[in-house]
Order: sequence, then C-alpha cells, then structure tokens
Amino acid sequence: MKVNKTILVGAIFILLGGIIFLTDILNPVIRPITYTFLMGSSKGKDIIFFGLLGLFLILSQTIKKEINTTKYLVISIITGTVLLISGILLEVLFRLQMGIKLNTIFVSMTNGMSSTSILHTHLLKSILGEVLTQMMGPFIQSNINTGVGLYQYIPSISFLIILLIPILFVTIVLASQRRPWFTNFLMAFFSSCLIIGAIDGGMFATPSYVGIFGLYLVYRNGYYLNYIVGRFFGDKNLLKDNESFQPVYKNRNFGKIRYILNRFAIYFLVVAVIFLRFTIAFAGAEPDYYTVDITNPSENIDLGNISIEVIDYEHNNDTNKTTYHIDPAYNEMELINDLKVPLNNSCEYYTVSWNVYSYM
Repeated sequence: MKVNKTILVGAIFILLGGIIFLTDILNPVIRPITYTFLMGSSKGKDIIFFGLLGLFLILSQTIKKEINTTKYLVISIITGTVLLISGILLEVLFRLQMGIKLNTIFVSMTNGMSSTSILHTHLLKSILGEVLTQMMGPFIQSNINTGVGLYQYIPSISFLIILLIPILFVTIVLASQRRPWFTNFLMAFFSSCLIIGAIDGGMFATPSYVGIFGLYLVYRNGYYLNYIVGRFFGDKNLLKDNESFQPVYKNRNFGKIRYILNRFAIYFLVVAVIFLRFTIAFAGAEPDYYTVDITNPSENIDLGNISIEVIDYEHNNDTNKTTYHIDPAYNEMELINDLKVPLNNSCEYYTVSWNVYSYM
C-alpha cells in the first residue's frame, strides 16, 4: 500500500483521537464542533469519531482492483438502515422483557449509572462497553461512560444485531475504494457518524440522521458534488477521477413526478423520521408529573436532599418497588442526573417517565 495524502490525513485523525484519549487539552476546540453533529458530544464519542474517520480514510486506499463501489454503497445504506431500525425494536423487546413502560427512561445503577430509552438507546453500546472493559478496563477514564450497567439486562438477540456493525464496516470500506478524494472524505465522515449513532442513540439520534442520509446523498449526487468542488477549486485531478463516476441514465423519458420521487424522496423521508421522533416524544409525554419507579430500593433513600418536590409516593412490598410522583417543572435531564446522587448504591435501577415539555 503506497502512502499518499489520504493515508496521511487518516493517520493525523487517528493521532488526534489518541491525543483526545490521553488529555483534555483539545476539548475546548474539538467539543463545540463535534457537538453539532454527534448530538451532545462527549470524550468517548470524540475518540471513536476521529479514530473511525482516520481508519476509513486509510482503508479506502487498500484495494486497487476494480470493485463495484456503487453496489457496496447500496448494501451499506440498507445494512445501516436495518441496524438502526433493529436498535429501536431491541428497545421495545427489552422493555417487554423487563416489564416496564415504553415511554420511560431506564437507568441502571449497577456498575455505574447507565441510561437508555426508545428515543436514545444505549443497549448496543453496553455490549461494546463490556468488551472494552474486559480488554482495557484499567485504561478507560472515569469520565467515559461505557454503558456496562445495562449489559446484564439486554436481550440475547442483541448479540446477533451487533454483528451488523462489522458487516456495515466492511461494506463501507469496499464502497470507499478508488473514489475521488472529496466524496471519499464525505463517506468516511458520514460512515463514522452512522456507526456512532447506531451504537449511541439509535435511529432517532442526530449522528444517525447525518450518517444514513449523508451516505444516500453520496449515492445519488456524489458525481455532482465532486464536479462542483473540482470546478470551484480548479482541481483537475478531482475532475479527472470523477469522470468514471458520471451517472448513466438508462431512460431519460420519465415524468416530473417520478423524477422528483427518484431524486428527492429520501429527503422527504428525513423530515418524516424527524417528525416521527417528535410525535413519539410528545405522544408518550407525561406532563402532569414525573413517574419515578425505583426497583429494589434501600431504606435510606431521601429525595429531599436534592430539593426535589415529591407530590406523593407509594411502596409495593410484593414487587419491592417504590413509585414517586415528582413536580413536572423539573427539567427531565436534570432530574435524571440529580437522582443519581440519592440513588447511588441505593437501588438496582429506576425508570423515569418522559416529559418533553420540560425542555420548552
């Protein structure tokens, strides 16, 4: 494999990921940028993002023989879509298995605090977190949440679903071969977002949107993107490499409606998926109060220590579960984080009902 500019850039990104792992010195610069497309970026996400970005760029230069990259790009888009949908179905199965409501956030308090919900799933993340913990546990910093607290609860089918990730990785590498540098970089960027979104967030997470629809953008309009960039910067090499990707229309005599659907249907789907996310969030919201169900609580829980206004509560001796109804004026995310203080080492897990109105 001959070292070229793409490989060097990829190596720089991997080095950047290593620096972020070892020190926080770059956080003030990196975090505001990655926050916009990684949906609340964190140290762990930043490390994985730059590592994947660099790795995809390097591996895109490894195969020199002719490959039907378009075919593998289509396979990648289909595999990624199946992976995202499977992640949500896994959340539903998980909740049916645990006997908890669909419109709740599940928070495990064993092996560290770990949360998951249909709107932002971490179930697949817990599997990878368990693997990393077994392999390099002492080197993982305390501010990196691996989600291992969820591992003991996940359905067994999760281990089959997570196999789609290495399959997706391989098809993306094959789809990236011999592409012009601009769409090659776009594919590495979108693919990194897609894998991160599938692991940390699921179908309704921002990086998942960016990833899956970004890959489709390259599939449908990659030639034109390269052409525009090549003409703008006067990059003759980019324009030359792009010639082999010029689309061939087998039938130019299709109507306007068919053309619009063929070219822009995916973007309508973007709006539909985002609309679905907000519809589910509002339909499942419990605006009158938060319902907090605490399983296997200890006797010394005192929510008053964090100034939470409890409307009422009850304890079920048969299930050993305590249910609190809490003032809805509390911000949902703040409530989940604040409950960590009194419930740390004081229960097995707890659930909190959704209240999307608390963010308004």
